[in-house]
Amino acid sequence: MESGKPRGRLSSRSPRKSTPIVPPSNVQTRALMAVVTIMAFLACLTLGAVSMVRATAASWQDGISREVTIQIKPREGRDMDEALLNARDIALQFVGTVDGRVVDEAATERLLEPWLGTGLDFDMLPVPRLVIVTIDENNPPDFAAMAAALQKGVPGASLDDHRAWVNRLSAMADATTTIGASIMALVFSAMVLTVVFATRGALAGSRDIVEVLHFVGAEAGFVARQFQRHFLNVALKGAFLGGALACLFFVLARFWQRRYLATPGADQTTALFGTISIGWGAYFGILLTIIAIACLTALTTRLTVIRTIREIDLIRSDPERSDNG
Repeated sequence: MESGKPRGRLSSRSPRKSTPIVPPSNVQTRALMAVVTIMAFLACLTLGAVSMVRATAASWQDGISREVTIQIKPREGRDMDEALLNARDIALQFVGTVDGRVVDEAATERLLEPWLGTGLDFDMLPVPRLVIVTIDENNPPDFAAMAAALQKGVPGASLDDHRAWVNRLSAMADATTTIGASIMALVFSAMVLTVVFATRGALAGSRDIVEVLHFVGAEAGFVARQFQRHFLNVALKGAFLGGALACLFFVLARFWQRRYLATPGADQTTALFGTISIGWGAYFGILLTIIAIACLTALTTRLTVIRTIREIDLIRSDPERSDNG
């Protein structure tokens, strides 16, 4: 009998695998991942919507700021075609004007078609006619002098330089940004509270293990890193899933708009609200939102664990609180 040799059964025994402090998958983990997915979807959806509205408002402002509109109301005995040409010629005399275009009856009918239908008789309807004047944005004309000259040369003509519309569009874009930022702040706040409760629930389930590890010398940072790594992994999966769903929503919405909304009324809706499409800047913003959600989750988890361990230390140091616990 060779007493020096270890038995074969003992020599073939594999080392015991270490058990993680935080269970890799349980009901709380799946619930947290679902919540993070929903929050990430809402945040990315809000970001994309704000980006889309701001892009549409910017395109409106660019188009409006390059043009002014002369409106001439019909009068009894007035030759409308002659009045339109006179108004255009008067406007083009001013420095800063580039071009002038009379909106003919066919174009006016197309503008009014969604509301009044087709086959309009302009002799029976007192519909104002328009002259579109393109201006130099860097050197705009004197609008007050132009309006006075139009009133003198074509009585009843009015000049609209669209400055009121530009101010309203700018205010609308700013309000949309504020609302979007408020919604994202609420979403992030709700997510932080959810992560705090999930972390405390996981700590409660592993409280004995955490207390033993801390008692034998494990620092709070070491324990926090275990929870932080776990919840960071969960947050990354949920945030990427929510961001991907938001991107898919915009892609499908754009496809639906192109495929099923080829009608005159839909064309007016598109002209008013713009196309359901976001640019690469918005997609990059969605990626940053995903990263921010993951980082915020990891930071919240770390702070929650460290604070909980400090509470454990306070309970140990106070015998009365320990007995009550």
